[in-house]
Amino acid sequence: MKRALFPGSFDPITLGHINIIERGLELFDEIIIAIGVNSDKTAMWSLEERKKFIEEIFEGNSKIKVKTYTGLTVDFCTSEEAPFILRGLRNSLDFSYEKSIAQTNAMLTGVESIFIICAPEASHISSTIVRDIARNGGDFSKLVPKNVK
Repeated sequence: MKRALFPGSFDPITLGHINIIERGLELFDEIIIAIGVNSDKTAMWSLEERKKFIEEIFEGNSKIKVKTYTGLTVDFCTSEEAPFILRGLRNSLDFSYEKSIAQTNAMLTGVESIFIICAPEASHISSTIVRDIARNGGDFSKLVPKNVK
């Protein structure tokens, strides 16, 4: 079984994330959407809300699991027997950032990173932008799945 971990804070999950997950399903038998818990960050949506949003979106899809974790992503990969990390790239800045992490993960643990370039219609979307719009009372509904409120 080809299993991949798709890690992130998903604060909140966006249509860009969905684009990468759906396309990743063509490559992997199972994708674990792994919500990382970072005690140094203050999330806008609670961990329970973020997990619920994702579970609702992929309800009934046996190829998707939703889990939370703390610590290093590669350690969670090992514990979940996931030899791949799935990552989405929106632009060259994302690639520059992700490349070093991917090379280090592969060198230290053998976990390989698979990059999918985000579809053009979702490449401008980021959780940071969504949070900024939400904090300022704007309408972010065109950037996230319908169940994200």
